[in-house]
Amino acid sequence: MNNLLFALPLLGFFVTIVVLPLWIRKSHRTGSLWEDMNKFNRPKNVAASGGIVVVMSFIICVLLYVAFQTFLIESSSEIITMVFALLGTISILAMVGLVDDMLGWKSGGLSTRARLILAFVASIPLVVINAGNSSMTFPFLGSVNLGLIYPLILIPLGIAGATTTYNFLAGFNGLESGQGILILSFLSFVAYRTGSNWLSLIGLIMVFCLIAFFIFNKYPAKVFPGDSLTWTIGALIAGMAILGNFERLAIFVFIPYILETLLKIRGGLKKQSFAKPNADGSLNMPYSKIYGLTHLSLFVLKKIKRKVYEKDVVFAIFIFQIIFILIGLLLI
Repeated sequence: MNNLLFALPLLGFFVTIVVLPLWIRKSHRTGSLWEDMNKFNRPKNVAASGGIVVVMSFIICVLLYVAFQTFLIESSSEIITMVFALLGTISILAMVGLVDDMLGWKSGGLSTRARLILAFVASIPLVVINAGNSSMTFPFLGSVNLGLIYPLILIPLGIAGATTTYNFLAGFNGLESGQGILILSFLSFVAYRTGSNWLSLIGLIMVFCLIAFFIFNKYPAKVFPGDSLTWTIGALIAGMAILGNFERLAIFVFIPYILETLLKIRGGLKKQSFAKPNADGSLNMPYSKIYGLTHLSLFVLKKIKRKVYEKDVVFAIFIFQIIFILIGLLLI
């Protein structure tokens, strides 16, 4: 891989960290602010939908990658096709997420049905190029060629599933961006180890953009990602798994989100992930039962220490995710 390409993740970091403060200041001037739900009295002082800056930085750097491949490296057209298909899926979902942000989650945003339909529509760029490998290995059956079932059914299910469920585990300062850094770093390493260097680089571009975003999104947050970023991260996770042919590993490290989905279903998909904040910044359980990993983390931590804070909950979930990543490294 040309050494010039290694500068692209750093460029993504630089663009994000320069533009994001401008977005934050503009949001304060225009009143585009959201409530910080885990703070006492829930102040409305955090810039909204800052994730769109990350998405734009990512797209710019990936297009530069395409330019390098086209004019300097003369890479195969197959890789370029896969890159544009992935960008197409991500761009559609970023726009859908931004519309959902504009409608406002408190007002209901897009309906669950609309979100699922649009997520399936967003998978079309990957479907039409017949992305991935339709042969999959199953216990007791060995390798099975799924034929058209893979592009027409499994790819849309994968994109829709990862996109919507990644958005479930959210609502705490730094949680969504931090989880994206962890999971995409792992998948970028897997892509590199399995020979998909181009896919590894694309994953790292997003990782570095997210690192810059995390600086402003960690506790106490100055900007929130919004659905425009969470949907993008979910789509990129699924897209990398499909294009890199390591779906099983991706599903394994995605287990925390599968658990989150099951807990959300327990609450009829109506229970929020937020906690009940106290005046001293500590948190209490918002419900008598557990309806998400944030609630579970808070419940467990309160058995260990008297007062639990937002940072504690986020850190606990990061540790939980890292455990699955470390096991995943052994499975490679």
